[in-house]
Amino acid sequence: MSLLLLAPRINETGLRLLTSARRRGLRAHTATRWEVPAELAGLRPAHLYGGPLFADVASAALGVAPLEPPADWLTTLPSDLLGRRVECTTLAEARRLRRPAFVKPPVDKLFPARIYPDGSGLPGPDALDDDTPVLVSDIVAFTEEFRLFVLDGAVRAASRYAVDGALAVSPSVGPDARAFAADVLAACAHGGADGSTGSGVGVGSGVGLPGAVVVDIGRTADGWAVVEANPAWASGGYACDPDAVLDVVLRAAGPAELLTAVDAPFVRPVCTVVR
Repeated sequence: MSLLLLAPRINETGLRLLTSARRRGLRAHTATRWEVPAELAGLRPAHLYGGPLFADVASAALGVAPLEPPADWLTTLPSDLLGRRVECTTLAEARRLRRPAFVKPPVDKLFPARIYPDGSGLPGPDALDDDTPVLVSDIVAFTEEFRLFVLDGAVRAASRYAVDGALAVSPSVGPDARAFAADVLAACAHGGADGSTGSGVGVGSGVGLPGAVVVDIGRTADGWAVVEANPAWASGGYACDPDAVLDVVLRAAGPAELLTAVDAPFVRPVCTVVR
């Protein structure tokens, strides 16, 4: 029986995944602490769902390989899909900003992702290392934003999650949003991170995405644009079909021995957890 282990402080998506997983016959369990329960540590095959902290704690103990998009993936997209300037740089460089910009950590929520008037408001070297990667983006207003759960280059589930920057969840995803999503995935279908073809979706520069991932897109005053990509094992499902979300999550954080050659470059490095 496969195991799906969820992080403590389970959210609404986690509750839906528990139901879907148990309906399929998986052993779905919510951890009560930020560690793998001793009675579950030896169970295989295993999968996980939770944030980066939980992935760092649980992945090695469960033999799970969590997949995540490259930190600089946005910067590799064609300009007509991105709709703005985005730079992947270090926190030390971002602190030197003298203009307003949207700044965020690529994956881990190390500090708030938001518009900063300049770099002086970013965490100092006493809080985060100078070489911490960050994304610096031109400021753009999204009138609508949509979440796409992608498996092997195809959208398996989609949901609107915001209108004018405010939470506005809806299962309704119009044909124009789906058409843009298809354009994004078609443009990313040139190969994996190692230049090979297969389940990963890549871009012309050779930087790709894992075969199971979340991609967010949005509408602006000038048209459609990619918002960001996120690990499926740490992303909310909003109004997406939970069974389809589960399909993507199981692949995005599954047994290391089942990794494909295309997905292998996207495994999250196991971080040292300080207690």
